Amino acid sequence: MTALTLGPLVFAGDRLAAIIGFVAFLAVAAILSRRVDDRLGNWSLAIVPIGLVAARLGHVALHWETFAPEPLRIFSIREGGFSLWAGLAAALLTTLYVFRDVRLRAWSIGALAGAFVVWNTAWQLVATTTALAAPAESFAMLDGAEQPLSDFAGKPVVINLWATWCPPCRREMPMMATMAAERDDAVFVFANQGESAHAVSQFMADAALSINHVLLDQGFALARHYSVAGYPATLFLDASGTLRSLHFGEISREALAAGIDSAKAN
Repeated sequence: MTALTLGPLVFAGDRLAAIIGFVAFLAVAAILSRRVDDRLGNWSLAIVPIGLVAARLGHVALHWETFAPEPLRIFSIREGGFSLWAGLAAALLTTLYVFRDVRLRAWSIGALAGAFVVWNTAWQLVATTTALAAPAESFAMLDGAEQPLSDFAGKPVVINLWATWCPPCRREMPMMATMAAERDDAVFVFANQGESAHAVSQFMADAALSINHVLLDQGFALARHYSVAGYPATLFLDASGTLRSLHFGEISREALAAGIDSAKAN
């Protein structure tokens, strides 16, 4: 399972695990604040934003070459992109600075460790991806020709499931189109979900996008095959056509590159 569906809401697995970890941390800290020392409550409320900011800055530092041309992307956290170890290091150093008492240090570090265990357990449960083979059927292209996915075998394939009415899909499309033109070690397939050739062509023209391999999945066959409940969703297939990972929600340039590299490694 890589996402959880609750009615109309779809939670990506990594974000769901993070939410569970944060809730567990704040719950434990609230209990410790009442039973051990009330300073632990204020500490927990401060340590969360400190850890998040440090985690974001750590991620940016690791991928500065992609952030440098677009520095405002540093603030675009909806794409994701956090360094767990940078966040934990900042939380630990702040804790050691704030609490000089050995007892409070032990309790606070124990709360951090417990939250990490909860997060890791949740992540292991939601991060599994079933290694599905690509469906054998063909899909119509904008010019009416039929395109079987098997034609793309031999290279990793990135399949983006999207729709013109989906705001995150529209936001990520220019970046993905640029990546598709830059990377010759993977094939990018943009599978529109449930819309007509006219609607898709009009969107491409209005957005001034030039993209190869735009498919029309009007029957939602790919969404059913890969159990995708929300858009956008980006699938990473290896050279044999086997699904290796799946990203729900708007994707960043860094996550897209990492997904391709992971598919190449299999």
